[in-house]
Amino acid sequence: MTEQDTAAPVESAETALSTTDAVDDVEDDLDDETRDEADIAADYIEELLDICDLDGDIEIEERAGRVYLSVTDEGNALRVLAKPDTVTALQELTRIAVQAETGEFSRLILDVGGSRDARAEELQRLVDTAVERIEAGSPTAALPPMSSYERKLVHDLVAEKGFNSESEGEGRDRHTVITR
Repeated sequence: MTEQDTAAPVESAETALSTTDAVDDVEDDLDDETRDEADIAADYIEELLDICDLDGDIEIEERAGRVYLSVTDEGNALRVLAKPDTVTALQELTRIAVQAETGEFSRLILDVGGSRDARAEELQRLVDTAVERIEAGSPTAALPPMSSYERKLVHDLVAEKGFNSESEGEGRDRHTVITR
């Protein structure tokens, strides 16, 4: 990997203020390593928003030991970045930026424009449909391939319904199979 550019990013006052406020709000709640990861990730996303000429507010939280970055806006400008495949790609690029800076693997989660909540609702519908098939007599129900984060959500949703699930397959074909 190559070193990150050391040139200072061009910042819009609104985005810079939002990022600074978000980091300051959680700074006391994060350990040094998590704070570094959050700061690097927020700076990376902020620079990306500036390049795209988009305004957005960046909020940082820690959830279950992971940094969770949420990018929101007042209007609908982020919709172009909020598509599931785009969010996944941006998340991976952000993780790489953090790893390049810290030397440590990052497990951060990125949400753009509420895309994670929308995807969680979609996954809930998939699980509901799969459970209905099993209740109707099917021994198993396989869901389409998805990311490890999404499979974890599915496993949790399935367990809440009193069913079992496990991941099968390799790489891009890794998917969840639900059983009674």
